[in-house]
Amino acid sequence: MLKNKLKILFAAAEVVPFAKTGGLADVAGALPKALKELGHDIIVVMPRYYKIDKSKLTKLPAPLGVPMGVMGELWAAVYTTTLPQSDVPIYFIDYEEYFGRHGLYEDENDGYHDNDNRFIFFSKAALQLCKMLQFTPDIIHANDWHTAAMPLLSRTRFVHDFAHTASVLTIHNLQHQGNFFKGIMDVMEVGWGHFNSHEFEDFDRVNLLKGAIEQADAVTTVSKKYAQEIQTEEFGFGLEKHIQAHAKKLFGILNGVDYNEWNPSLDNALAKKYDLDDMSGKLECKRDIQKHFNLEVRDDVALIGFVGRFAEQKGIGLIAGVINGILDLDVQIVMLGAGEKWAEGFFSDVAHHRANFGLHVGYSDALAHKIEAGSDMFLMPSIFEPCGLNQIYSLRYGTLPIVRAAGGLDDTIINFDENHKNGNGFKFYEASQDALYNTVLWAVDIYNNDKTEFKIMQKTAMKEHFSWIDSAKGYEAVYEYALSKKRVSK
Repeated sequence: MLKNKLKILFAAAEVVPFAKTGGLADVAGALPKALKELGHDIIVVMPRYYKIDKSKLTKLPAPLGVPMGVMGELWAAVYTTTLPQSDVPIYFIDYEEYFGRHGLYEDENDGYHDNDNRFIFFSKAALQLCKMLQFTPDIIHANDWHTAAMPLLSRTRFVHDFAHTASVLTIHNLQHQGNFFKGIMDVMEVGWGHFNSHEFEDFDRVNLLKGAIEQADAVTTVSKKYAQEIQTEEFGFGLEKHIQAHAKKLFGILNGVDYNEWNPSLDNALAKKYDLDDMSGKLECKRDIQKHFNLEVRDDVALIGFVGRFAEQKGIGLIAGVINGILDLDVQIVMLGAGEKWAEGFFSDVAHHRANFGLHVGYSDALAHKIEAGSDMFLMPSIFEPCGLNQIYSLRYGTLPIVRAAGGLDDTIINFDENHKNGNGFKFYEASQDALYNTVLWAVDIYNNDKTEFKIMQKTAMKEHFSWIDSAKGYEAVYEYALSKKRVSK
């Protein structure tokens, strides 16, 4: 733990429980609380989207002026409350023209045409808010492309107020980089000298994430394996050489899990709670999920669950290619998710024809908990997975993950070793339908023919522990590194 208490500005486009599209929101809702628990003074800032009820928030008395270069100065309102079950303050930037929409970044998979202005505005507003609050941070913690302008803004346009502030950028998903028309440089007000191939220029457009990787004092990803993968052509999305050039300041820190929310001994969504010492409730949860999806209620059949986005990144194409073959086995499969329309239609058709397959298109938090508890195995064949959380939830619920060895999935899942009789799940390496099918076949065979070993694996899985405090301590070390680099570069 750092000896000195730090002041930290944590800026994110989405934060649980206020707005969420992916894992960024989970991190932004949990990591600040863990850092606060370690003794640091931290504030969180996010946009006030249309879906966030401002009547439940407290409005600050003064408006916030945000300079937008050629667009002039725009004025926003600011609301505040605290993160649930904590005293961590969170501030909401309220500007109806940019954030008074139903979506966060898009509608019907079509990104908003002004996302560049929206999030440059938000990045500047977060810095202006610090000035209004007289909160001078030691660390600016930016997250993904939405706040990727902040490291450079703090060094240039806002340097007078942030001269001694170090910046840390966390990449939650490199696929989304913030590529925009180069005219945004005039809105950023950082000088066209930064529009070069080493910083923000990318095929004559601005790439916000690329520039932040160069400008930040430290860069993190959400698992050690993903930090390695993004330096390769397969996972680098065109930035692999740029990231290689900055590898010395790149760190991988695995996300944690909120075990107050994801814990079968505390989970009120379950038909019956259970724990490591008494797993009998898991069978009741299995029967409950079979009844929910109108499947045959059988204790002896392998039940495989899936919860996630119907997206290529999540391996949904691999699942579609093998699901009928898997369903020809003596198994049951339940899926909860939404996303690409072809996938929603395809799996709806499968559900119509197969009695051993259950589908819920959409999302339900309670049903997600029920699937984690009631399944024997959990499917996560991701093409890439920066960290992944569902496999960690599955471990705690004694539901053995079947995963592709990518990113955080590889870091958290220990492949079953039939010779040494250890492991907490099943892994495959090639992103192919055959690899997925054969791994499912293997897992089902262990379930059917070596029940003693399967139960031992379940108990091994439930003993795993990935806490946010451990993650926060990792970020403390990165903050110390960033501050040391900031001191050298001044």
